[in-house]
Amino acid sequence: MRKVLTLTLAATSALALHIAPAAAAADRPRELPAVIDGGAWTEGHVQGMAIDQRKGFMYFSFTNVLVKTDLKGKLIGTVTGFTGHLGDMDFNTQDGRVYGSLEYKEQESFYIAIFDVDRITAPGMNPADVMKTVYLKEVVADYTADMNGDGTFDGNIGNTPDHRYGCSGIDGVSFGPEFGKKHGKQKLTVAYGIYANTTRQDNDHQVVLQYDIQQWKKYEQPLTESAPHKSGPEQPDGKYFAYTGNTTYGVQNLQYDEHTGNWMMAVYKGTKPQFPNYPFFMVDGSKRPMTGEIAGQPQAERGKLLTLAQGGLQDDATGVRGWQFNGEYGLVSLGGGRYYVAKAGKVTEDGVSKNTGQAQLYRWTGQSPTPFEQAG
Repeated sequence: MRKVLTLTLAATSALALHIAPAAAAADRPRELPAVIDGGAWTEGHVQGMAIDQRKGFMYFSFTNVLVKTDLKGKLIGTVTGFTGHLGDMDFNTQDGRVYGSLEYKEQESFYIAIFDVDRITAPGMNPADVMKTVYLKEVVADYTADMNGDGTFDGNIGNTPDHRYGCSGIDGVSFGPEFGKKHGKQKLTVAYGIYANTTRQDNDHQVVLQYDIQQWKKYEQPLTESAPHKSGPEQPDGKYFAYTGNTTYGVQNLQYDEHTGNWMMAVYKGTKPQFPNYPFFMVDGSKRPMTGEIAGQPQAERGKLLTLAQGGLQDDATGVRGWQFNGEYGLVSLGGGRYYVAKAGKVTEDGVSKNTGQAQLYRWTGQSPTPFEQAG
């Protein structure tokens, strides 16, 4: 029996040696181009990107159009006709769909747009044919909050005490684990837009919601822009606050990065002189949120506070940490310390001004003040 067992183990080892190179090859990251061109569009500037590495497709948000290309920049299809604001996006590897932030401020409605991207096969497709939406009641409640109690909501303006936490809607969207749990359940994570009102003190945090979307099918509805629906979860699974100082419209691009274990937040720089106004922050994904006071609120309020990651630059006066890097037009973590970062530009074609967007390949260095370098 011992001899048979020895032979069996030897055979198994030989088999393992035989298949190891193939397994290693399968684990190697896909070769990715240094640049992917998202084209030129009249609708708006590039707002976010997402990638399906397995099938080889790239997705660009240009405010009012979703653009699908292959990894060589060849146009596959577009979704057009939005009157709302399509922002940051992320690809959900679990269901193969793209999730993005979609704002209708005049209708006081905020949604996660969910695109069945396999059906995007031609230019000019109708959102109703490829997109469903989920209404975010928590965001609407904070956006429409009558903070001064005068009985009037002042609408889409920043120069007002209204809008709880300075909420201007949503922008950053990313999938990643529950805060403080590296291998935790994947959650859809959504960051608020924040008005750059320099006269108030209650808008100095980034506000982030996490949702478990396993039961979201029951909420998904086509969107009729003339009569927006209100189908969505009553509340998020978690609401969190990161003290960064005020920014100009909050987290534009949010991305969980498995390589560093951090949540990356790219913003338009703030303008309050008492803050360092960094354009890039990272939340330490390994630190569990701590319950504490949410600084600057009109009435004392406690919430779940996130911890900014070590490294980079630190402002001694405020304790805020950050980096000098511009990822606010699009940021995608590719794994292994590689990233696509959007470069926005403009061109004139036949007398018409158009917005361009490119995905440019970067690698992680961890250096200060800029932790990335361009690759290729």
